[in-house]
Amino acid sequence: MPLSIAERIKAPGPKKILSCDGGGILGLMSVEILARLEADLRAEQGNPDLLLCDYFDLVCGTSTGAIMAACISAGMSTDQLRTFYRNSGRQMFDKASLFKRLHYSYNKEPLARKLQAEFSAALGADTTLGSPGLRSVLMMVMRNATTDSPWPVSNNPFAKYNQRDRDDCNLELPLWQLVRASTAAPTFFPPEVVTLGKGKKAYTFVFVDGGITTYNNAAFLAYQMATAAPYHINWKTGTDQLLIVSVGTGSAPAARPDLQPGDMWLVDNAKTLPGALMNAASAGWDMACRLVGECRFGRPIDREIGDMIGAATSTGAKQFAYVRYDPDVSQAGLDTLGLPHVKSADVQTLDSIDFIPQIQEVGVAYAAAHVKTAEHLRGFL
Repeated sequence: MPLSIAERIKAPGPKKILSCDGGGILGLMSVEILARLEADLRAEQGNPDLLLCDYFDLVCGTSTGAIMAACISAGMSTDQLRTFYRNSGRQMFDKASLFKRLHYSYNKEPLARKLQAEFSAALGADTTLGSPGLRSVLMMVMRNATTDSPWPVSNNPFAKYNQRDRDDCNLELPLWQLVRASTAAPTFFPPEVVTLGKGKKAYTFVFVDGGITTYNNAAFLAYQMATAAPYHINWKTGTDQLLIVSVGTGSAPAARPDLQPGDMWLVDNAKTLPGALMNAASAGWDMACRLVGECRFGRPIDREIGDMIGAATSTGAKQFAYVRYDPDVSQAGLDTLGLPHVKSADVQTLDSIDFIPQIQEVGVAYAAAHVKTAEHLRGFL
């Protein structure tokens, strides 16, 4: 019988964390990377039925990464995740009416219905954040637009706002609604209104996509939750005690070699600044993980820093082992993967539903070329 979340948190031995970035339908790239990991782990451990929730003690994600994290924690296989993205991707991006498009591009109902159905099938009657059917610690990142703050919400039973005697205990919230909140990308989807508390003490918050915070890459935030005293998880640190595997949805610099100062006007900035800020934050947290942790794999952050694999720092002992998988989806990167027929522009936007086969192809090719489970996860197998 699987351990309860409390038992798993307190169980002795090394701990493993999986972090999944946001990126809409580009999450299918991540799914293929995770599928390779799952297959390798099954072979390494001689267990053909092993699931990622059996291996990773904490699974976290932002936006589409929250979908993956919640499904993994609920005991779904990567085959099931692949089917979810391939068969439901187009349905999830259901065009809103012309009037509604003044506020957002896609309706929320198809994704909400799909999430409810998937979690009901996986978890049974109790589909709350505190469901005993969840098999790993689960953390999802969203932005509370009401309070203007990032919200890392988890099923950690020791957390302050997860105590069952609270009227506004987070564990009683519907899992599907929290996932929907984490995926509510402004201009793409409407926000999600979540009610906390009961009766006269009830109150509501408006949530939007966690990628609007600095935590589209939530790997370092997961490390903080696993080790910071206020969360009461208190896992041991060290390169033989804690492993973080961070999986991206593909990235490429939006270089504009012919850019002129006059090109950067109001509409141009509105279109380019959000992505620029998200990419910079993601790279910053990736570098933080490589600085504090022992980087075992990851493509170069830039030409000055490099990949920092095996690099020593003046910050003292490394706190965890770290692996970063994130495909380079520039045209040069795709060519290197042997995919010159895939156009870079087709695999870079979160609503690229017309190019689902190409997105999947990138993930498969990247995983085959770069996921070396025995080497990257050594000491944790």
